[in-house]
Amino acid sequence: MSDSAMATEQVAARGSRRNGTLYRGDPGMWSWVAHRITGVLTFFFLFAHVLDTALVRVSPNAYDEVIETYKTPLVNLLEVGLVGAVLFHALNGLRVMLVDFWSQGPRYQRPMLWTILGIWVVVMVPGAYFMMVRTVSEMFGGS
Repeated sequence: MSDSAMATEQVAARGSRRNGTLYRGDPGMWSWVAHRITGVLTFFFLFAHVLDTALVRVSPNAYDEVIETYKTPLVNLLEVGLVGAVLFHALNGLRVMLVDFWSQGPRYQRPMLWTILGIWVVVMVPGAYFMMVRTVSEMFGGS
């Protein structure tokens, strides 16, 4: 094999240099990646939630201490992220089902992606505001 053919194969194997990634920037592929990441994050949250809830049977005092550590601004911010992840995962899951089971789904997958992203923003902006307003007021001396 010539050196130029090997170089061409190496560039193809690691993605286009022009686009910088193997995914080449297609929104459908990025939604696939985001769907997997939000699914894994949700799984780990549920795993931790089951463990901390099970702690109440072992030691109610330890459970109360763990729950008290959750009442911090950082955890509140993580909760906003969790809601965003679950919401995106759910909306994108509906889109994936439509693409799979609706005969016109593949044709409309890109507009459906932009629609679910729009719905996500419309729900998350006020949702994040209402989730964070109490924490922000407590951080700056409110009651």
